[in-house]
Amino acid sequence: MDTKTAFFLLFSLVLLYAALRVVTARNPVHAVLHLMLAFSQAAAIWLLLKAEFLAITLVLVYLGAVMVLFLFVVMMLDIKIDQLRHGFWRHFPVAAMLGVVVVLEMAAVLLSGFRLSEAPVPALPIGVEVEVSNTKELGKLLYTQYVYPIQVAASILLVAMIAAIALTLRQRKDSKAIDPGLQVRVRAADRLRVVQVEPVTPSPPAQPQEGKP
Repeated sequence: MDTKTAFFLLFSLVLLYAALRVVTARNPVHAVLHLMLAFSQAAAIWLLLKAEFLAITLVLVYLGAVMVLFLFVVMMLDIKIDQLRHGFWRHFPVAAMLGVVVVLEMAAVLLSGFRLSEAPVPALPIGVEVEVSNTKELGKLLYTQYVYPIQVAASILLVAMIAAIALTLRQRKDSKAIDPGLQVRVRAADRLRVVQVEPVTPSPPAQPQEGKP
């Protein structure tokens, strides 16, 4: 066993353990931390497979942005663990059956759709070295052969983003927000009105009462 194979087995074992703890951890914060560990191990495996761009993207996008944001949201929310556990065993048979169906489908796809074979090596003249860019080849593949699936995925993400904004954008009655457009279009006559007031005459001095100096 060489060093690369040993590292691959190590990263794979840690990845499987972290993925198992994601779905079995009772504390949501612990589940998020294990998910971050799983992403880091997946990035390490991609580095072993010489997919540096995918590894860096996974670390920057998921570990650096999405998971950190999700971790802060989970920590700030007051999640009732007891309420989440209520009715777990009642729905467990249906969930287990769906899990078995998903595992069987994934096994059928993986066993029938992937064959381990050596990639064809193009014939090159002796002494000529070709420098291949992983990112460039990935971009060519995505925007030539898989351009339509990428457009469909982008449209789905756009619709999901607009739907999330529409669901959370609600007009609150107790909000004190001010429309800047109304402030710009305001006129002085609408804010200040000069009122003519009649002059007030001074009252006569009070007369002394009888019996008092």
